[in-house]
Amino acid sequence: MSTRDESGGPLLEVRDLVVHHGQLRALSGISLTVYPGEVYALIGANGAGKSTLLRTIAGLHHPTSGSISYDGKDVTGLRPEKRATAGIVMVPEGRRLFPSLTLEENLKVGGSFARKGPWTIERVYDLFPWMKERRGQKTAQMSGGEQQSVAIGRALVANPRVLLLDELSLGLAPVIVQRIYAMLPQVLESGITVLLVEQDVSQALRVATHLQCLLEGHTTLEGTPDEVTREQVEAAYFGAGPAAQAEVSSSTPPDPDGQRSNALWPGLTPSSRAC
Repeated sequence: MSTRDESGGPLLEVRDLVVHHGQLRALSGISLTVYPGEVYALIGANGAGKSTLLRTIAGLHHPTSGSISYDGKDVTGLRPEKRATAGIVMVPEGRRLFPSLTLEENLKVGGSFARKGPWTIERVYDLFPWMKERRGQKTAQMSGGEQQSVAIGRALVANPRVLLLDELSLGLAPVIVQRIYAMLPQVLESGITVLLVEQDVSQALRVATHLQCLLEGHTTLEGTPDEVTREQVEAAYFGAGPAAQAEVSSSTPPDPDGQRSNALWPGLTPSSRAC
């Protein structure tokens, strides 16, 4: 996995992005820079603007102002399908599969705007071995985790350079989430850069090379997982200043070994990676 010092120029740049949903201002001056080989994680609570940002990068929302550059070119006005053929591909929240189509038919949909590249349906079957035997099954008959895997496979068949992953863990059991995230190293090895939206902060920190926290459409924290503390992440996530953060901390009982117990950090223990 490349570092920012080694990778040259950025692959994706968002500058001062403002997005409205009707009269509601969903994003206010958001900027980010993603370099090749990164896993760039966007974290934040419901309504923070994470999915809106991803959908705007994919071309599904039109910004009120600001710009989006990809591979050094301005793509702010480019249609979604043109962005897909250029290499910006999204796995949407809720998966958005065609339930009446089979697994393999859904994967073929991903090839509609595909670039040339290493990912084929057969390679997706290698990544998710269970798929091959069930390629003729309708996706409506599959579990949430299986559908999420199909949605990832559909995006990979398009051979993206930037893969936008929106809430991979939403509504899935932790063991299923772990299995889905286990495929990430193989995706990165194929040369794909990942921009990830995730509410599960502990999961995001495990895989991210860079993170950015959003709150009510604003950036409240940015850096690498090694640069930020748990307290900084919690304050950014909840919008808590020093006094409010102290109140949040004191209202949460400690766990038996003295670490704070917090639903924001499922699965993190003293032996887990520190944030």
